[in-house]
Amino acid sequence: MRDQPPVRRTQQERREQTERKVLAAATALVAERGSRTLTLAAVGEAAGYSRGIVSHHFGSRENLLRAVMRDAQAFDLPKPGESAGAWLADLVRAYLEKVTNNRPASRAFLQMWGEAIAADPILMPLYAEQDARFRRLLADKIRDGIHDGSVRSDADPEAMAVFLLGLLRGIALQLISTPPPARIKEIIDEAERTIRHALRP
Repeated sequence: MRDQPPVRRTQQERREQTERKVLAAATALVAERGSRTLTLAAVGEAAGYSRGIVSHHFGSRENLLRAVMRDAQAFDLPKPGESAGAWLADLVRAYLEKVTNNRPASRAFLQMWGEAIAADPILMPLYAEQDARFRRLLADKIRDGIHDGSVRSDADPEAMAVFLLGLLRGIALQLISTPPPARIKEIIDEAERTIRHALRP
Protein backbone atom coordinates (compact mmCIF):
# COMPACT_ATOMS: atom_id res chain seq x y z
CA MET A 1 0.00 0.00 0.00
CA ARG A 2 1.48 3.31 -1.05
CA ASP A 3 1.88 6.15 1.41
CA GLN A 4 -0.72 8.83 1.03
CA PRO A 5 0.71 12.14 -0.22
CA PRO A 6 0.76 14.87 2.44
CA VAL A 7 -2.41 16.90 2.57
CA ARG A 8 -1.74 20.39 1.27
CA ARG A 9 -3.09 23.19 3.41
CA THR A 10 -5.30 25.76 1.77
CA GLN A 11 -4.22 29.36 1.49
CA GLN A 12 -6.79 30.24 4.17
CA GLU A 13 -5.35 27.62 6.55
CA ARG A 14 -1.81 28.92 5.97
CA ARG A 15 -2.99 32.47 6.58
CA GLU A 16 -4.74 31.50 9.83
CA GLN A 17 -1.65 29.62 11.07
CA THR A 18 0.55 32.64 10.35
CA GLU A 19 -1.84 34.96 12.17
CA ARG A 20 -1.96 32.61 15.18
CA LYS A 21 1.85 32.47 15.37
CA VAL A 22 2.17 36.25 15.05
CA LEU A 23 -0.51 36.81 17.68
CA ALA A 24 1.12 34.32 20.08
CA ALA A 25 4.51 36.02 19.62
CA ALA A 26 3.04 39.48 20.19
CA THR A 27 1.18 38.30 23.29
CA ALA A 28 4.34 36.75 24.77
CA LEU A 29 6.35 39.93 24.11
CA VAL A 30 3.69 42.15 25.67
CA ALA A 31 3.41 39.85 28.70
CA GLU A 32 7.18 39.98 29.16
CA ARG A 33 8.00 43.62 28.35
CA GLY A 34 4.77 45.58 28.01
CA SER A 35 3.39 47.06 24.82
CA ARG A 36 5.32 50.32 24.64
CA THR A 37 8.45 48.77 23.20
CA LEU A 38 6.55 46.41 20.89
CA THR A 39 7.46 46.77 17.21
CA LEU A 40 6.24 44.89 14.17
CA ALA A 41 9.83 43.91 13.43
CA ALA A 42 10.30 42.39 16.91
CA VAL A 43 7.04 40.46 16.61
CA GLY A 44 7.98 39.18 13.15
CA GLU A 45 11.36 38.00 14.40
CA ALA A 46 9.84 36.29 17.46
CA ALA A 47 7.28 34.54 15.25
CA GLY A 48 9.89 33.48 12.68
CA TYR A 49 8.70 35.86 9.99
CA SER A 50 9.58 39.26 8.61
CA ARG A 51 8.14 42.59 9.69
CA GLY A 52 6.40 42.68 6.31
CA ILE A 53 4.37 39.55 7.12
CA VAL A 54 3.14 41.11 10.37
CA SER A 55 2.25 44.32 8.58
CA HIS A 56 0.50 42.39 5.81
CA HIS A 57 -1.70 40.47 8.25
CA PHE A 58 -2.45 43.20 10.80
CA GLY A 59 -1.75 46.44 8.96
CA SER A 60 -0.44 48.45 11.88
CA ARG A 61 0.87 48.22 15.43
CA GLU A 62 -2.48 49.52 16.70
CA ASN A 63 -4.39 46.76 14.92
CA LEU A 64 -1.98 44.16 16.29
CA LEU A 65 -2.44 45.44 19.85
CA ARG A 66 -6.20 45.43 19.35
CA ALA A 67 -6.00 41.77 18.26
CA VAL A 68 -3.81 40.86 21.26
CA MET A 69 -6.25 42.57 23.62
CA ARG A 70 -9.31 40.91 22.05
CA ASP A 71 -7.71 37.46 21.99
CA ALA A 72 -6.32 37.69 25.54
CA GLN A 73 -9.64 38.84 27.01
CA ALA A 74 -11.82 36.28 25.23
CA PHE A 75 -13.46 33.73 27.51
CA ASP A 76 -16.62 31.65 27.38
CA LEU A 77 -19.52 33.33 29.11
CA PRO A 78 -21.53 31.08 31.43
CA LYS A 79 -24.63 29.48 29.96
CA PRO A 80 -27.90 31.02 31.06
CA GLY A 81 -28.85 29.48 34.39
CA GLU A 82 -31.80 29.60 36.73
CA SER A 83 -31.44 33.36 37.23
CA ALA A 84 -29.42 36.42 36.22
CA GLY A 85 -27.99 36.64 39.75
CA ALA A 86 -26.60 33.11 39.51
CA TRP A 87 -25.23 33.91 36.04
CA LEU A 88 -23.31 36.91 37.44
CA ALA A 89 -21.75 34.78 40.20
CA ASP A 90 -20.83 32.14 37.61
CA LEU A 91 -19.27 34.88 35.47
CA VAL A 92 -16.97 35.89 38.35
CA ARG A 93 -15.72 32.31 38.63
CA ALA A 94 -15.33 31.87 34.85
CA TYR A 95 -13.37 35.12 34.50
CA LEU A 96 -10.96 34.39 37.34
CA GLU A 97 -10.43 30.78 36.29
CA LYS A 98 -9.64 31.97 32.76
CA VAL A 99 -7.07 34.42 34.16
CA THR A 100 -5.26 31.73 36.15
CA ASN A 101 -5.41 29.12 33.35
CA ASN A 102 -4.14 31.47 30.63
CA ARG A 103 -1.35 33.36 32.34
CA PRO A 104 0.71 34.78 29.41
CA ALA A 105 -2.38 36.13 27.64
CA SER A 106 -3.90 37.38 30.89
CA ARG A 107 -0.65 39.05 31.88
CA ALA A 108 -0.50 40.74 28.47
CA PHE A 109 -4.10 41.95 28.79
CA LEU A 110 -3.64 43.35 32.29
CA GLN A 111 -0.23 44.82 31.44
CA MET A 112 -1.80 46.76 28.57
CA TRP A 113 -4.71 47.76 30.79
CA GLY A 114 -2.24 49.33 33.23
CA GLU A 115 -0.57 51.17 30.37
CA ALA A 116 -3.97 52.36 29.14
CA ILE A 117 -4.70 53.80 32.60
CA ALA A 118 -1.41 55.68 32.30
CA ALA A 119 -2.90 57.44 29.26
CA ASP A 120 -1.25 55.48 26.45
CA PRO A 121 -2.66 57.21 23.34
CA ILE A 122 -3.26 53.95 21.47
CA LEU A 123 -4.44 51.71 24.29
CA MET A 124 -6.59 54.17 26.25
CA PRO A 125 -9.43 54.38 23.66
CA LEU A 126 -9.29 50.62 23.02
CA TYR A 127 -9.69 49.80 26.70
CA ALA A 128 -12.26 52.56 27.27
CA GLU A 129 -14.41 50.95 24.59
CA GLN A 130 -13.80 47.41 25.91
CA ASP A 131 -14.54 48.34 29.53
CA ALA A 132 -17.68 50.28 28.60
CA ARG A 133 -19.00 47.25 26.70
CA PHE A 134 -18.24 44.91 29.62
CA ARG A 135 -19.93 47.27 32.12
CA ARG A 136 -23.02 47.46 29.89
CA LEU A 137 -23.23 43.66 29.83
CA LEU A 138 -22.95 43.52 33.63
CA ALA A 139 -25.48 46.33 34.17
CA ASP A 140 -27.98 44.66 31.82
CA LYS A 141 -27.64 41.37 33.69
CA ILE A 142 -28.15 43.16 37.01
CA ARG A 143 -31.37 44.70 35.63
CA ASP A 144 -32.45 41.23 34.50
CA GLY A 145 -31.75 39.96 38.02
CA ILE A 146 -33.80 42.72 39.62
CA HIS A 147 -36.62 41.83 37.24
CA ASP A 148 -36.46 38.06 37.92
CA GLY A 149 -36.03 38.57 41.68
CA SER A 150 -32.51 37.13 41.95
CA VAL A 151 -30.83 40.52 42.59
CA ARG A 152 -31.84 42.91 45.36
CA SER A 153 -34.22 45.59 44.12
CA ASP A 154 -32.20 48.51 45.51
CA ALA A 155 -29.06 47.61 43.52
CA ASP A 156 -27.89 50.36 41.16
CA PRO A 157 -27.04 48.51 37.90
CA GLU A 158 -24.37 50.97 36.69
CA ALA A 159 -22.70 51.29 40.10
CA MET A 160 -22.77 47.53 40.67
CA ALA A 161 -21.26 46.97 37.20
CA VAL A 162 -18.31 49.23 38.10
CA PHE A 163 -17.92 47.35 41.40
CA LEU A 164 -17.95 43.96 39.66
CA LEU A 165 -15.43 44.96 37.01
CA GLY A 166 -13.15 46.47 39.66
CA LEU A 167 -13.36 43.29 41.72
CA LEU A 168 -12.51 41.11 38.72
CA ARG A 169 -9.57 43.19 37.54
CA GLY A 170 -8.16 43.73 41.04
CA ILE A 171 -8.23 40.05 41.93
CA ALA A 172 -6.93 39.09 38.48
CA LEU A 173 -3.89 41.34 38.90
CA GLN A 174 -3.06 39.64 42.19
CA LEU A 175 -3.62 36.12 40.85
CA ILE A 176 -1.01 36.56 38.10
CA SER A 177 1.47 38.55 40.18
CA THR A 178 4.91 37.11 40.89
CA PRO A 179 4.76 35.11 43.04
CA PRO A 180 0.98 34.61 42.94
CA PRO A 181 -0.89 34.35 46.23
CA ALA A 182 -1.35 30.90 47.70
CA ARG A 183 -4.68 29.04 47.65
CA ILE A 184 -5.98 30.46 44.38
CA LYS A 185 -9.00 28.13 44.36
CA GLU A 186 -10.09 29.45 47.77
CA ILE A 187 -9.71 33.05 46.55
CA ILE A 188 -11.97 32.34 43.56
CA ASP A 189 -14.48 30.56 45.82
CA GLU A 190 -14.52 33.59 48.14
CA ALA A 191 -15.02 36.02 45.24
CA GLU A 192 -17.99 34.00 43.97
CA ARG A 193 -19.53 33.80 47.47
CA THR A 194 -19.06 37.54 47.99
CA ILE A 195 -20.89 38.37 44.78
CA ARG A 196 -23.74 35.99 45.57
CA HIS A 197 -24.08 37.65 48.97
CA ALA A 198 -23.82 41.20 47.58
CA LEU A 199 -26.54 40.57 44.99
CA ARG A 200 -28.89 38.48 47.11
CA PRO A 201 -32.34 40.05 47.68
